[in-house]
Amino acid sequence: WLFLLSAIVILTAQAVAQTKPLYQFCINNKGNYTSNSTYDKNLNHILSSLSSGARINYGFFNSSYGNNSDEVHAIGLCRGDSNSDDCRSCLNNAASVLKQNCPVQKEAILWYDHCMFRYSNRSIFGRMETSPRVYMWNQYNVSANYLDQFNNVLRTLLEGLRDEAAAGGSLRKYAVNNTIGPQFMTLYAIVQCTPDLSAIGCYNCLTGAFGDIPKCCSGKQGGRVIRPSCNFRFEVGQFYNSTAEPLPPTSSPVSPPPPSSNNTNSTPSAGTHDIRSKSNTSRTVIIIVVPTVAFVVLIISVCVYLRVRRPREKVESK
Repeated sequence: WLFLLSAIVILTAQAVAQTKPLYQFCINNKGNYTSNSTYDKNLNHILSSLSSGARINYGFFNSSYGNNSDEVHAIGLCRGDSNSDDCRSCLNNAASVLKQNCPVQKEAILWYDHCMFRYSNRSIFGRMETSPRVYMWNQYNVSANYLDQFNNVLRTLLEGLRDEAAAGGSLRKYAVNNTIGPQFMTLYAIVQCTPDLSAIGCYNCLTGAFGDIPKCCSGKQGGRVIRPSCNFRFEVGQFYNSTAEPLPPTSSPVSPPPPSSNNTNSTPSAGTHDIRSKSNTSRTVIIIVVPTVAFVVLIISVCVYLRVRRPREKVESK
């Protein structure tokens, strides 16, 4: 009984977390459509194909349907450490929520923690796009005693991951690693681009995203910048799975990374204590055998706790 109660509480907590997007944009200046119009039917065709088993290539979904001004283009991207089942579930949920929340806009984008989904009436495949963007950061500040040292460690880690992701080929542009920072703490980071970008497009997108760090995360123990074409995140404390779905041995040849650039003027910041990021969903739940009423109270408490633990965020739109 105790195990069953634990499973119900954890699954409820995960469901609550997934139904609340990190952020979404219903883009009003790209045109609107009406219910049952040709554009609406084309969009529904793409969404139904996704839910009915359309191919998702190693966490990446791309589809176009229709003609001329009523053609719909859609892209979905799962975080590189997501398995195929979780990826499909996340994209289906994102697509459904996005159309419901943006019922008339021809262009819209939504991010969950583990996936992104967007659609538009213009071609978006192979285009490096930097906005709209989302900034999120850890609530805890960096110790001033180690700030410069930590900034240097973080910069080295992110730039190395950028080069690795940009060289990732056409199936996946994703890199993850950790490093030892001041006071023997461990800093974890991931970077990712949509794999339809060229190597230089991914490199430039991430370099620009690193440059946004002073706008959101300077002096913080963790943070992330999320753009349509790329994103990155760093934290003190592991927040990702260590392994990703393996690529086939016949995957596209790896492109060499672009030469190092001195244009990254960001001042990345993180913390010096091994404290979990506020932006992490807690995975620790204390279970006590209780009567039914207390169990309901426990479920509500978990839901409220997850909502309170949402990271502070700043957004910038077109």
